[in-house]
Amino acid sequence: MQGARTAVMGLNAAAYTVPTDAPEADGTFAWDSTTLVLVQARAAGHSGMAWTYAPEACAGLVTGLLGPAVAGTDAFDIPAAAAAMARAVRNTGRTGLASYAVSAVDCALWDLKARLLGLPLHRLLGAARAEVPVYGSGGFTTYSEQQLRSQLAGWAHEQRIPRVKIKIGQDRGTNEARDLARIRQARAAVGPDTALFVDANGAYTAKQAIRVLHAAADQQVSWFEEPVSSDHLDGLRAVRRAVDADVAAGEYGTGLFYFRRMCAAQAVDCLQVDISRCGGISEWLRIAAVAAAHRLEVSGHCAPHLGAAVGTATPNFRHLEWFHDHVRIENLFFEGTLDPQGGAVRPGDSPGNGLALRSADAEQYRVR
Repeated sequence: MQGARTAVMGLNAAAYTVPTDAPEADGTFAWDSTTLVLVQARAAGHSGMAWTYAPEACAGLVTGLLGPAVAGTDAFDIPAAAAAMARAVRNTGRTGLASYAVSAVDCALWDLKARLLGLPLHRLLGAARAEVPVYGSGGFTTYSEQQLRSQLAGWAHEQRIPRVKIKIGQDRGTNEARDLARIRQARAAVGPDTALFVDANGAYTAKQAIRVLHAAADQQVSWFEEPVSSDHLDGLRAVRRAVDADVAAGEYGTGLFYFRRMCAAQAVDCLQVDISRCGGISEWLRIAAVAAAHRLEVSGHCAPHLGAAVGTATPNFRHLEWFHDHVRIENLFFEGTLDPQGGAVRPGDSPGNGLALRSADAEQYRVR
């Protein structure tokens, strides 16, 4: 089947902006909508599908820059397509938005290859496990105490997800008292047996982050995400050495060398990788190998239905973020979404990523 018959015929891309279901913010940013850029790759009468969460300009990069680069490559030869995309974005800048576009195309090509072969994507990649652990993620700083308790209790008690995460770092780290109060509220909502994670989104200084977590020592926080900026490797390392919680960062990484520097700096206990930003499945697998060489695990950041299959194929995988915004959008847009009941998701037996676009439901959000 390989050869001219399986040449990639082109790429389609479209942007969809979905309003949030309530005002949302973290320590350093606030938003009222989320934009998904959907990519479809075609070959031999089949279509592969993936997406990234990015501004609508990303769709233009996909069709205008990456589409011509991958057109004519064999759909089975994803490394060749990845190399062609790397060349195409050289002058645009490999990091940043171009990497988001590359990520979506790379994931779409993997989905296409699996569908051409009639295989589930996790089988094509080669699974190391049957299911991947997830953690409930939301707890935005804009939530009232009642909203926070309701969301966390839903994950911990109704869906029996044994790990939950909230946002702290209120107003760029200027309201430590509220941060500490919300940590206590979160612990009360989930009880003593659920792992409690916090994410400051880079809002604190290193000393401030250490002070806050020491003040919350009795709440048993076990994961401290971006206590300082992901780019402040010295600060991350200082916090890591001073607190008991695992320090995590890396969600903004857009290439192998970014993650190599973070590992080499001994800045984190667990490396966060976002498959919709880092360069897609192809780059994820290389990043996970670098992490393994530093005796680190990786955690999947956001875009959970993109990350589930590759999570099964990553030996040093810890867990996948079941992020409120993205779960809501992916459940709305796609048939075949996964169920986190019990704290893990298991990719199914359908070809590719197992998803089908609900075109009619998505269309109302399409950016014209």
